[in-house]
Amino acid sequence: MCWLAARGASIAIPLGNNRRWGLIAELDERLLRVPVKTTRCRRRGRWEVTVATRGGNQSWSGVAKLLDRSRFDYLFVHVGDGRRWFIPAASVDGCSGVLLGGPKYAEFEVEPGDPIPARTDEETPSRIAS
Repeated sequence: MCWLAARGASIAIPLGNNRRWGLIAELDERLLRVPVKTTRCRRRGRWEVTVATRGGNQSWSGVAKLLDRSRFDYLFVHVGDGRRWFIPAASVDGCSGVLLGGPKYAEFEVEPGDPIPARTDEETPSRIAS
C-alpha cells in the first residue's frame, strides 16, 4: 500500500475475506485490482511465490483456487529480503506460483522495501500428527 500511495494512488482494502485481490488502487483515474503476496521461501536462488489460494480456514474443501488473470490488474509481491515487484496481470505466467529474482520478471521489480522478519515460534502454525 505504501509503494502505491507514494505514487499518488488512493487505496481501498476489501471488507471481509476477498481471495481475488488484496487492495484496490485508484491511480491516474483508473481502478486497479491488486492481489498482494509475500514470501520468505527461496528455491534455487529465486523467490518462490504461491499465488493460488489453498484455504486457510477449517472449511477448506481441498480444492486450490488458481490465480485468474482476468480477475486482477496487477500482482504486487514483497519478498523476504525486501525486494518488491508490481507485475501486470497479462505478464503473470503462473496460476499457482511464480519464481521471482531472475530475468523473467526483472522489468517489473520496483524499489525495495523493508525485509520481512522471520516468524517467531509463537507465530508458526503447530502441526497436528494424524
